[in-house]
Amino acid sequence: MLLLGGSDDDNLFQWPKEELRQQLDLIAAAGANYVRNTMSDRQDNGFELYPFFELPSGKYDLAQWNPRYWERFERFLSWTAERDIIVQIEVWDRFDYSRGNWPGHPYNPVNNVNYSGQESGLAAEYPLHPGKNVQPFFFTTPKQQNNQTVLQYQLAFVDKLLSFSLRFPNVLYCIDNETSGEEVWGRYWATYIKERAHKEGVKVFVTEMWDDWDIKADEHRRTLDHPELYDFVDVSQNNHNKGEEHWHNAMWMRNYISRKPRPINTVKTYGADRNKFGHTDRDGVERLLRHLLAGFSSARFHRPPSGLGMNSKAQAVIKAVRKLESLFPLWNVSPRMDLLGDREENEAYLAATPGKAYLLYFTDGGTVKLDLKPANYRLHWINGTTGKAANIVEVPLAPSFTVTAPSRGTWLAAILRK
Repeated sequence: MLLLGGSDDDNLFQWPKEELRQQLDLIAAAGANYVRNTMSDRQDNGFELYPFFELPSGKYDLAQWNPRYWERFERFLSWTAERDIIVQIEVWDRFDYSRGNWPGHPYNPVNNVNYSGQESGLAAEYPLHPGKNVQPFFFTTPKQQNNQTVLQYQLAFVDKLLSFSLRFPNVLYCIDNETSGEEVWGRYWATYIKERAHKEGVKVFVTEMWDDWDIKADEHRRTLDHPELYDFVDVSQNNHNKGEEHWHNAMWMRNYISRKPRPINTVKTYGADRNKFGHTDRDGVERLLRHLLAGFSSARFHRPPSGLGMNSKAQAVIKAVRKLESLFPLWNVSPRMDLLGDREENEAYLAATPGKAYLLYFTDGGTVKLDLKPANYRLHWINGTTGKAANIVEVPLAPSFTVTAPSRGTWLAAILRK
């Protein structure tokens, strides 16, 4: 199964009922089947809820639940399952627990009746970027600070989450959002989730997402080197890179795990005009398509303004990929850039099963020479801007063929043996 996605938010389960239904219907209609869901409760849009019960005093009781929060979560899992949409849950999002989101959070000792700052070791403010990893919330596990005062409520939260998610077959688990935390933190929660699932007779698939934009960095090897714990990898941070570097990183990742192959996911594909990283719409489209030709098992457009979300451009690209997939499954080809000649930098990318299928992606039109095993082939053009199939061309019987895109813009080509 190829997972393709996009959404206009990262924690859709918090959305009001009708808005959620419309978003999921839009996703499914585009041929997408993959969403990210942070268990986030920061007050971005005014309708987000905290998972804990608010007392008349305005403080929270961490030992009691807010039923509306969990009703939203259950509805979200049910509606995505009905539409065959896979949900990649991120249990902890570091941005919820620092800077402007921390002063009002229930875990903040000034906002609950369960512990004081002295008892919990938690301060009233953490103004630094969460990448600094100074928040004691992420040091509570037994092999870290063994902070049982806070850990008991973290465990209760994860237990509550699993009481819903383990009932649904469409859930993947990611421990953190782009964490800079200690390795032992992620391992603790990955192990805990898998042990809980095993007791329930459920097989689950778990990963961790690291922060470093260089996916060759040691930080990422905490996941890559441990297939016994992490069933798939998520290297969304490669989507901060561009062009040939982005592609070569993907090739490095594919080769690194080849001895113990696992699915490679990218739940966040950055790239949209006028976003804070300086990326463009074209960057987002290129990154998603390059990762797919590299053999990645999932790709999702990040939410606006950092990504395309589910705008019309994202929908067209997803529809184009589904048309390509219908002609020849992407998991039956491998990257074969060695078969391309007369190629300019970042002009075109190829995955192929020589003699059967050659799947070619032009980033912005162009012309390349393609080496073929001589046979009778047809070339099917798919417009990545509209998502529609275009011309079908008979390929001359020859050991090579010059392929020219119909025009500038995003083009996919499937050259298939008759």
